[in-house]
Amino acid sequence: MILILLSWIYMVFTTINIGFYTGKIAEIKNSNFVIYSILGLFTTTLLAGFWAIFGRINIEFHLFYLVLNIGIYVRFKSEIHLIYKLLFQELQALTLSLKAILFSTTLLILSQCASIPYIIDNESYYIQTIKWINEYGFVKGLANLHIFLAQTSGWHIAQSAFSFSFLYPNFNDLSGFFLLLGNIFAFPHLNTYFKNKESNHLIIGLLPLANIFFFSFISTPSPDLPIYILSLILFFKFIESYENPDTETFNLITILVFFAVFIKTTSIVLVLIPLVLFVKGYKVLLPKFAKPAFIGLVVLVLFLIKNTIISGYPLFPALASPFSFDFQIPSAMAHFYYDETKTAAFSLTETQFDSLGIFEIFKIWIFRPGLHGLFNTLVLVLLIITPVFIFKFFNKKPFWILYTILFFQMIVLFLSSPQYRFFMNAILLFTFLIAATLLHSQQKIVISLYFATGILITILMIPFNLSVLTTNVHLKNNSTFSVNEIIFPHQNSKFDLDYQSMKNGNLQYQSLYTILFSGERETENYLVSTKTS
Repeated sequence: MILILLSWIYMVFTTINIGFYTGKIAEIKNSNFVIYSILGLFTTTLLAGFWAIFGRINIEFHLFYLVLNIGIYVRFKSEIHLIYKLLFQELQALTLSLKAILFSTTLLILSQCASIPYIIDNESYYIQTIKWINEYGFVKGLANLHIFLAQTSGWHIAQSAFSFSFLYPNFNDLSGFFLLLGNIFAFPHLNTYFKNKESNHLIIGLLPLANIFFFSFISTPSPDLPIYILSLILFFKFIESYENPDTETFNLITILVFFAVFIKTTSIVLVLIPLVLFVKGYKVLLPKFAKPAFIGLVVLVLFLIKNTIISGYPLFPALASPFSFDFQIPSAMAHFYYDETKTAAFSLTETQFDSLGIFEIFKIWIFRPGLHGLFNTLVLVLLIITPVFIFKFFNKKPFWILYTILFFQMIVLFLSSPQYRFFMNAILLFTFLIAATLLHSQQKIVISLYFATGILITILMIPFNLSVLTTNVHLKNNSTFSVNEIIFPHQNSKFDLDYQSMKNGNLQYQSLYTILFSGERETENYLVSTKTS
């Protein structure tokens, strides 16, 4: 826990410096600490991504990164100091209750990050993906070892830059850092709402109430968590700037959308947000459109290169490609992955899926067991009732536009892979809209935050059987904090990592014994280290 805190202090220093310089280049007028840190994470991810094309993200990258940070800090020291000063002023202005809750939340986030990783995808490919980047960078044809490695996310690139693998093996907590940024962004807006009663500040200010849900993601570098936080910030900025879009806010929103899509391609529909703003204010935005367009081109080029190197398909998971490489994933494997991803959201085989009509598939999707069925039903209910609340309490154009965009997102996801993790940003926004009509007094809000904090303390300290929420044997127990983790965090995996040496053709590698989703102990043809002969 203490080691994680020390690493986060360094991450704050570096991301603020890089983010400040990014803001200057992109002509973003911003004074918000969290926005600068997110911009710094965005640029760091791009730097690490291009570096990984040529080599590993290891001590060499960090020497370059440190020199870059020192150079920026020395050149703009007074302006960077002002960012910290404004943050401290915002925190000092919080009510005593909000200060206590934010402090408690910070400790709880650190504790959760130090505990046993919960998300099972961490075991199946997060750890391995990041390890490969740290040791070798992007490896040509790596996805042939295991198809999951083709899913290398921008978030895993970012985590590889902040795993500090040359110093310590158990840093795996970038998502926790990002959740803390989200909370630091939310609390001052909640404080602002207490003074001016503007609903937009309340909607983003309710973000800490969702920590109960977010906590399951933060002990692993799950790409879902940053999408949720980025989406909520995007929604806030869109509503705030819709009537009078300006270049600075448009550039910021565009960069945040690019970051989200690079992290997770299922968030592609968010591109409609800056598009709507551009159409609304094109006379103001068009003359300075070159910079966001160039940044978008840079992100696209890195995305295409990354996918081409790792899988052989520039637009993976889309399989259309004008190229053919000898290291390309076999088309049969790629199509199998695509089909499995599509049908997994319905718990159906491809044969079953093809034999059923859309109404039968929809019923199966709604009535899935555990959290899947719960959230599937919830989003359907919210899609039906949210227009009523918007009409009665938030009857302004930007709210209707966001509702339409997120409704369209649901249609796109239902036709591809409607897993609840992919549309949780819609659930969060619609829930916060409704909650804002109920929790409109300061007393109700503070009591709700204390209650949510109490729940977090309980689930972090007391083991619970979660069988009613999941059928996965590895997710039936929550991750709890141990005093052994006060200084040193738990290892990156919840399992004991044993290996056996295997050989396939001229490839000799160490294959990880792992616990499969079924709970059986088998050998995965999956890698933490390899050598060829």
